[in-house]
Amino acid sequence: MNEMLNTLGKNARNAEVLVRNLSANEKNEVLLKVAEALTENADTLTAANTLDVENGRKNNMPEALVDRLLLTGDRIRGMAEGLRQVAALEDPVGEVLGMKKRPNGLMIGQKRVPLGVIGIIYEARPNVTADAFALCFKTGNVVILKGGSDAIHSNEAIVKCIREVLREQGITEDAIQLITDTSRETTAEFMKMNQYVDVLIPRGGRGLIKAVVENSTIPVIETGTGNCHIYVDETADLQMAADIIMNAKTQRVGVCNACESVLVHEKVKDEFLPVLARRLQEKQVEIRADEAACELIPGAVHATEEDWGREYLDYILSLKVVSSVEEAISHINQYNTGHSEAIITNNYEHAQKFLDQVDAAAVYVNASTRFTDGFEFGFGAEIGISTQKLHARGPMGLLALTTTKYIIYGNGQIRP
Repeated sequence: MNEMLNTLGKNARNAEVLVRNLSANEKNEVLLKVAEALTENADTLTAANTLDVENGRKNNMPEALVDRLLLTGDRIRGMAEGLRQVAALEDPVGEVLGMKKRPNGLMIGQKRVPLGVIGIIYEARPNVTADAFALCFKTGNVVILKGGSDAIHSNEAIVKCIREVLREQGITEDAIQLITDTSRETTAEFMKMNQYVDVLIPRGGRGLIKAVVENSTIPVIETGTGNCHIYVDETADLQMAADIIMNAKTQRVGVCNACESVLVHEKVKDEFLPVLARRLQEKQVEIRADEAACELIPGAVHATEEDWGREYLDYILSLKVVSSVEEAISHINQYNTGHSEAIITNNYEHAQKFLDQVDAAAVYVNASTRFTDGFEFGFGAEIGISTQKLHARGPMGLLALTTTKYIIYGNGQIRP
């Protein structure tokens, strides 16, 4: 391990002892101060971000990814609001989860405690820097961040702002550390720091997540890609369906909870598909469809098998006609990534079947998949959206960044 990473690891372990013993009031005060500092230093943050955006465009970064990278005044205020919301949430650390008395008189319970040192590897999303700090710090964890080269100036500016507040509050600055070397070699070494890092969380595209899962010696919480579907049932309110699909697909195309595929019941295809196609064409969305849908949508491209499983992160949508809710569920479970799925229906039984049988972290009835988000779920922010099934699933807020330990009260018991 190179000396820089070794130093960061030691710093994190030393800081962890201090941070996990902070009171809820101390942590909340820091979060509120950081929120103030971010808004007060908005010009500095946007200036740093401008360098990243300019570099991204010089390197032909797709505009959908530029949008994920971009920091505006509104987005900085949103980051600050996320910190305030996290500060307002109940601190889960120290919560006792039940206490049972054994026949021998022992009282056995569980208590929420921090995970320890959390490593996060992420791509061009500078808002993750503030969100990660807020959630980790609130739960008494220390965080080591490894952002991508695309957002390095933005990340450095945000981390500098946070560390200045920590110093002013008399709290170790090493509660947050940023690995500024963005090389692949350093990233690979970071994944092997299991003597210092307790949990590793990747946030980014399929390639990044796959690399971390396959190469890390640190336990990984997998945050997955989002091939999200919306199924329009035969009983759907078609105006509602069109509105929801437009929001889910076009409000922000470069995010993991955007809709990538639409399924339409054959009984409403003649009425619905031409209307939906016209609205999607207003946003210049390319439609890749099966034979039945292509017949009703001028300009649609014939979908390939690969299209059904694609996370486009672009103005592209796959579309398929199905004969039943059962076929829709089967298709979704075959091709989805376990992220977010939705049904538009007025049939209670179909809604319940969809909720029960679709295998995903978030399943919606008559709502946009864009709500799969820590802020929207009332978590203040999120550390990522887990698509795995162990420990955490869906938007990961405060509880997902804690573990438990058993606490046992006795009065002299010995084991016979």
